[in-house]
Amino acid sequence: MTEPESRLNERPSDAPRLAAIVPDALAGRRFDQALAELFPDYSRSRLTAWVKAGAVRLDGEVVAPRHILRGGESVELDVRMEREIGAQAEEIPLDIRYEDAEVIVVNKPPGLVVHPGAGNPAGTLQNALLHHDPKLAEIPRGGIVHRLDKDTSGLMVVARTLRAHTSLVEQLSERDVHRQYAAIVYGAMVAGGRVDAPIGRHAHDRLKQAVREDGRDAVTHYRVRERFRAMTLVECRLETGRTHQIRVHMAHVRHPLVGDAQYGGLLKLPKGATPELASALRGFRRQALHAEKLEFAHPKTGKPVAVEAERPADMEALLVALRADSRENG
Repeated sequence: MTEPESRLNERPSDAPRLAAIVPDALAGRRFDQALAELFPDYSRSRLTAWVKAGAVRLDGEVVAPRHILRGGESVELDVRMEREIGAQAEEIPLDIRYEDAEVIVVNKPPGLVVHPGAGNPAGTLQNALLHHDPKLAEIPRGGIVHRLDKDTSGLMVVARTLRAHTSLVEQLSERDVHRQYAAIVYGAMVAGGRVDAPIGRHAHDRLKQAVREDGRDAVTHYRVRERFRAMTLVECRLETGRTHQIRVHMAHVRHPLVGDAQYGGLLKLPKGATPELASALRGFRRQALHAEKLEFAHPKTGKPVAVEAERPADMEALLVALRADSRENG
């Protein structure tokens, strides 16, 4: 008995088994290529791994991923769910705004790191999600398909099944997920616009991103919501999802985010600021950025899912101080 066949016989009793017949239209195609069309709920890389592990059989036989099909063969797939991540579950409160068997949409508070890593081995959103649903350990990256910076608040969607993970990754890749943010930036902006500027790793600081010609394409749309004397509340919509994209793009157009020491430099107090505004700005120790709206197609039904989250208390308090300052100095 070969090693793949041995592992196949060790299939867990509760593992789902899927079956299909190779249509004539796929004759001449490689086995791994055809599997991606026969079982679109799973990524091609995962299907290929299952083929190599002996979890997929063609007419009852284990074959190589490169095997060429003739059409009409029967395919059996034993879905293998194994632990994908090493993070441990922790009882950390979650603000869940939408949940069903396929996805979770969570409102992340500022200050919460998304993934465990250097300097943050625990106490992250991923640890909290694993406590909420231990089966997320069987999904790549614990079901997290996109991220927010530690000090950015707002909505994130998490996949609870492989089907949902595959669908959401594809939607993000195809730019079909609507992500809308609220941001407070320096400067009294007069109009909205579009920033189309590629982003890549900063040439001298590996912790930063920068606009650079050889970077990956990045597009941000923004519009003015409310103007103050020296700052503006803007709405930002992401067309792409690069690391630190809004922060980099708004700094690029000379309107960096309030509180963003990494891209905006030192605190800038407006001339003649009221004591209340000065205090609010000095106490605001993060970038003023909140992911307020998320829309995507449901991975199972295809129907639109739209979730919104109100701005957090610290941003609201800053806006109250900005409005009062504008009235007093108007």
